[in-house]
Amino acid sequence: MQRLIQDSDCLPHALYRAEQVRALDRTAIEEHGIPGIELMERAGRAAYRLLRQRWPDARVIAVVCGAGNNGGDGYVVARYARTEGLGVRVLQLGDRQRLRGDALTMATRFREAGGSVEPFQGLPERTDLIVDAILGTGLEREVTGEWAQAITAINGHPAPVIAIDIPSGLHSDLGKIPGTAVRAEATISYIGLKQGMFTGAGPDCCGEIHFDALQVPAAVYARQILSARRIEWTRLRGLLPRRPRSANKGRFGHVLVVGGARGYSGAARLTGEGALRAGAGLVTIATHPDHAAYLNLDRPELMCRGIEGPAQLAPALARATVVAVGPGLGKDAWGKRLLDRVLETEHPLVVDADALNLLAAAPACRDDWVLTPHPGEAARLLATETGAIQADRFDSVRRLRDRFGGVVVLKGAGTLVLGPSHKPPGVCTDGNPGMATAGTGDVLTGIIASLIAQGLGAEDAAAAGVCLHAAAGDAAAAGGERGLLASDLLAHIRPQLNPGTES
Repeated sequence: MQRLIQDSDCLPHALYRAEQVRALDRTAIEEHGIPGIELMERAGRAAYRLLRQRWPDARVIAVVCGAGNNGGDGYVVARYARTEGLGVRVLQLGDRQRLRGDALTMATRFREAGGSVEPFQGLPERTDLIVDAILGTGLEREVTGEWAQAITAINGHPAPVIAIDIPSGLHSDLGKIPGTAVRAEATISYIGLKQGMFTGAGPDCCGEIHFDALQVPAAVYARQILSARRIEWTRLRGLLPRRPRSANKGRFGHVLVVGGARGYSGAARLTGEGALRAGAGLVTIATHPDHAAYLNLDRPELMCRGIEGPAQLAPALARATVVAVGPGLGKDAWGKRLLDRVLETEHPLVVDADALNLLAAAPACRDDWVLTPHPGEAARLLATETGAIQADRFDSVRRLRDRFGGVVVLKGAGTLVLGPSHKPPGVCTDGNPGMATAGTGDVLTGIIASLIAQGLGAEDAAAAGVCLHAAAGDAAAAGGERGLLASDLLAHIRPQLNPGTES
């Protein structure tokens, strides 16, 4: 789980591209009369305040400053630290003569206050904390040379790192690392949160995320439309209404799971049980006859049907509210025939796993499905490489949505959800690395199908399902991330749906 922290009640949900945050900064300066140097002072002061709160025992700090405004923020931090009696080493990276404007003013103030600056030639061994004030949000090319060497030295030092605005080397829009990037224990971001901090490599680089608006007036934000938005279960659980006392199972829909080729029964079983735990009234698994008879022996609430071919799907399809197709389906003739039959129906669909691989070979487009690819499946759907998907996950989810229609869930660190509405992409900030294990995606497929069966629209079901799945994963990881099983999530879905019941 990416830790998101700030002093006020809640971290903003609006996410922006770097150029948008720079535009917000200009609006604050030019239209609201806040001098740029005052914003820099506030930024450095906020970083220093966090530094003291987060690492109160730090006595010697190294501040690594670049030649731009990010370096200026670092000089402010160094001045506050020195004033309060901390040992401060300011290490200038790049030509100090290139300092201009407010950054130059802050460097001058630091020296006038008695501080000294030395060129970066490595980090002192005796350092309790490192402040990354090197590159900021303007990065557009690969980090090389002395900059890369400095980042490597920072990452190799045992002292914790706090990054100012964004870890140096992380692309603030894309969440990728063009070369190398600082791995911070905490990051404090200003004015607007950058979308790349929350997906791809962003969570690994940023650590705990803190935010400070620098007292910028709310009116400033009216000038920019957010580029993405954070989504989380605590905000989306309200999409599911309270159940009436007169409810019956028919009111909560019938999920049909189509999958589980010979030798792959577990995937379909996980999907089916995920659907039940998320509240579906009925769940049927249409699966290979070889294991249909025993698939539900220890979960009798699941109905199982052995399916030899597409003709036998008709009765189950007639009773279904929504179809989840793909988990364990396989890519042989049996799976392909079943998928072809499912695609003929008018039921809403949740499409995952081998169904996505088959779809890559025979693309189709429809408005009433949810596609849930991981980066490898997304690459096959777009006839590209996994690296290209990860290099710009926001563009990738848009291309998938444009080509295949419906709602697309691009799984991974910072799962993205994009549907047909005018909402910007949702970025899930729940979840943890323990969920990177076989079968967790199958559970997610069942959850999303279940929420559709219970009456949510596909886009809401996808967003809420992703966040419910991630929250259950975080609860399951309380006992440790390594060794987490997909089936461990199942016991935590119901408590997340019923707040106050988690033990």
